[in-house]
Amino acid sequence: MRALPVLASAVDFAKKRLKAQQQRGQVNRYAKHLFHLPQGEQRYRVGLYFADEMVNAYQLRQWYAPLQQLAQSVPVVVITRQPGTALALSEECPLPVHLAPTIGDVEALIDSQRIDVVFYVNQNIKNFQMIRFNEPNHVFICHGESEKAYMWSNQLKSYDYVFGAGQAARDRLAKNLRNYDATSRTRLVGRPQIDTEYLAPYSLNAKLPTVLYAPTWEGDRPSMNYGSVTSHGVKIIESLIADGGFNIIFRPHPRSGVNVEEYGADVARIRQKLSEANPGSAGRLLFDDTAHWGWQWSKADACITDISAVAYDFLATGKPIFITTPVSPEAVVADSPALEQLPSLNSVQAENAAELIHQALEMEDAERNALIERYFGDITPGASMSRFISETLDLLDN
Repeated sequence: MRALPVLASAVDFAKKRLKAQQQRGQVNRYAKHLFHLPQGEQRYRVGLYFADEMVNAYQLRQWYAPLQQLAQSVPVVVITRQPGTALALSEECPLPVHLAPTIGDVEALIDSQRIDVVFYVNQNIKNFQMIRFNEPNHVFICHGESEKAYMWSNQLKSYDYVFGAGQAARDRLAKNLRNYDATSRTRLVGRPQIDTEYLAPYSLNAKLPTVLYAPTWEGDRPSMNYGSVTSHGVKIIESLIADGGFNIIFRPHPRSGVNVEEYGADVARIRQKLSEANPGSAGRLLFDDTAHWGWQWSKADACITDISAVAYDFLATGKPIFITTPVSPEAVVADSPALEQLPSLNSVQAENAAELIHQALEMEDAERNALIERYFGDITPGASMSRFISETLDLLDN
């Protein structure tokens, strides 16, 4: 009987390999620029390594703007391993995209270019196929600051440096990683994404406050089960709609429902509720599945989110924010100033979300301002972007 699963696995592998071969053939015929290796002063100096499929492209999109700024000083490239991903990114990415599907292709890239810094936005196992090269500085920049256990994974020891947002990131690593010099191996760059202007794809009722509800997904293991859509989400949206005094931006995580069907079904329920209520609402009720993340920060006056990177992106705006309390007892909740001091929202309180937000909009929060300093440092316009570029250029000379 065991032969059947093995046979099925072999067939699945063969299908994936055939698909990859077909995609590579398509690249060779129609997108040869994805194999281009520049010469002379145009050789790449900085690479962002992305070995994933397009389903995780959200992790790299938020770095487009900072890397574009960096590219004004040195040539930057996005390095991909999958033909399908390379083709898709070449249509949307404002930076050069290079396809290196085999180890030989990766070696050719390293040997022919002057890459001194390689950035990583996730913990894909294929990262280690690039990390084995000694010449570049390997830098983990992640796809967002958060208090998830992911942020102090032992895998971080594999990178030469971690670019963290502020002192809280350094403290987090010092506390949780053994035999790791967090002082020398973390560089604090703020959150350069907040220094980028984003065009909003929607118009809102400017006379009403706007609430952003941006929950994370259900996670791929019990310890990462921070998602609030099923436990909180429907009640939050119902409360906001019933109040009638808000614009609503509901932005679910793009991986919602991948592992738990019910979670995805509840996202669909919320979408339907917003659609049905929108025609008679004074505010704009949006289901936001746009590709880009950033314009929501400037448009929203308050935010409800989970233990995720969204919390830290929005924290830097200085506006009111609520962090949902996970209902799963297995979810790892770290002791952190942010989780201790920012207002929490449990599943029972979710029914009164509208009232709590009205109260928060009328209050001044000195503790929140102190948290911003600890988590991001100087957030005056341009400061984070300047630090990111400065720290990167410094590594080119080391």
